[in-house]
Amino acid sequence: MEAIEKKQGSFFRLIRETKPPMGLLTAAILLSVVSTLVSLVIPMFTKNLVDGFSLAALDRTQIIALVAAFAGQTLASGVSIFMLNYIGQKIVAALRDRLWKKLLVLPVSYFDNNRTGESVSRMTNDTGVIKTLISEHLSGFFSGIISVIGSVAVLLYLNWKMTLVMFIVIPLAALVLYPLGRKMYKISVGMQDETASFTAVLSQVLSEIRLVKSSNAEKREYANGSHGISNLLKFGVREGMVMAWISPLISVVMMMLLVVVVGYGGMQVSSGALTAGELVAFILYLIQIVMPMTQLTTFFTQLQKAKGATERIMETLDAGEESFDTGKEASYDNRPLTIQGLSFGYKPDEPVLKDISFTMEPGTVTAVVGPSGGGKTTLFSMLERFYLPQEGGIWLGDEPIDEISLRSWRSMIGYVSQDSPMIAGTLRENLCYGVERAVSEEELRRAAEMAYADGFIAELPQGYDTDVGERGVKLSGGQRQRIAIARALLRDPKILMLDEATSSLDSRSEQVVQQALNNLMAGRTTIVIAHRLSTVVGADQIIFIEKGAVTGRGTHEELVRRHAMYREFAAQQLQIAEGLLIEAGE
Repeated sequence: MEAIEKKQGSFFRLIRETKPPMGLLTAAILLSVVSTLVSLVIPMFTKNLVDGFSLAALDRTQIIALVAAFAGQTLASGVSIFMLNYIGQKIVAALRDRLWKKLLVLPVSYFDNNRTGESVSRMTNDTGVIKTLISEHLSGFFSGIISVIGSVAVLLYLNWKMTLVMFIVIPLAALVLYPLGRKMYKISVGMQDETASFTAVLSQVLSEIRLVKSSNAEKREYANGSHGISNLLKFGVREGMVMAWISPLISVVMMMLLVVVVGYGGMQVSSGALTAGELVAFILYLIQIVMPMTQLTTFFTQLQKAKGATERIMETLDAGEESFDTGKEASYDNRPLTIQGLSFGYKPDEPVLKDISFTMEPGTVTAVVGPSGGGKTTLFSMLERFYLPQEGGIWLGDEPIDEISLRSWRSMIGYVSQDSPMIAGTLRENLCYGVERAVSEEELRRAAEMAYADGFIAELPQGYDTDVGERGVKLSGGQRQRIAIARALLRDPKILMLDEATSSLDSRSEQVVQQALNNLMAGRTTIVIAHRLSTVVGADQIIFIEKGAVTGRGTHEELVRRHAMYREFAAQQLQIAEGLLIEAGE
């Protein structure tokens, strides 16, 4: 029960938290009310006209007042609708801003469990449902309530007996419409989930379109997309069925009320208990009840859809986030980086890292080697603080890195990965990405030169302003690696993490990139996931990780002598004869 109440209140909580402009909202609602109140006067004017108040009796003042009333009603209604539309747009803009800000501070673990397309759907489709409710249906809700209450009050004044007879029909309609509203809510939740899932499929396929085409997977992905389209169609048809019931039910209610009013009212007129003008006014007020009832039904239907969309948005907004500025500023001060008793698993009962311990001295190179799936990349993620350790921790000197603010800690780290991700934009934008200070042209050129990127940049027609395409597709692998190294140089990190940046390159590109890496590594504490012999042999220490545990530690020569798995690894992965390795160890 408590969970249901929480769900019901999530929409109104979300609207409150977006802090809508209350003054503007109040003014818009007041204008809508004024427009409705003016419309309530018209049936009384018609009553007097039918009961003997002739057109000849109208003077200029009354005509001007009537025209002014109609003009005022139209203007008030128009301004109210515009203001509510504006408020709806402002609320949704604020909501999207909150969502975007939230998505950027959510931990990496959130994105491990939620597909990118689903998050995009929350930002676009779900917020759009809320905008539609506020900008298109909210004015009808308030004006409808005023119109119904005002009309009922006047009807009770005109003839309370006939009014009570008329209201026998309304509870019957409510008994049918309420379950339909609940059904719409459930359909809406399913529709929002399916839309998010479909968006996720589209985002994934289109972002990896080269893989799709090179794998001849067009038919497979078409089938996946068609499945999503079919599911959306099913939800759309179910939604249409509910809407198809609501509209005829409202029509039936209106006809029943009209029959009751005209039949019972005709009897009252013939007996003299009711004048013809009062009956006409009664029918006009009845229309002013039934039409707003249609608006109110539409509003509550849309409200159920908005509640379904809100639940998913609130799940994102309520998710735990990273705190970037909590903690103290840290300075490197040439302190060693120590990993002590570190254990971690993506699932509690499936450990990936088990009691990892080693120390990296300032300015040294540590190579991490071992079989695939041993936990090397996860170790890098722990150093970046993408995940929290389940046991143990990491220290900078004698200071736990958990006590350092995330912003301060990550500003000390430079990371060059194997795939060198890039953003859509120019080379200049990619080089300066994440660098918060102003970068001079000279500094930019010097970083490119040290990364051996200046040569190919000079050959590009627009130089540093050349567009690299989505994810840098217009550059070769070696060029992307050199841009990533130049970007790391501009950050001037104290701790360098290299996910073997040369493993996927040809020999010529590898040589150039390795020279750039040597420039980058100079004077920095470096940890590298190693696959190449040159990296391993030149490291100050080698950490051999197997099935999440450290099984060997030492220099290349030391491990060759005393670690059988390392000798086998070196012979196979580093492509060097085992006999030569043993000789090198001796």
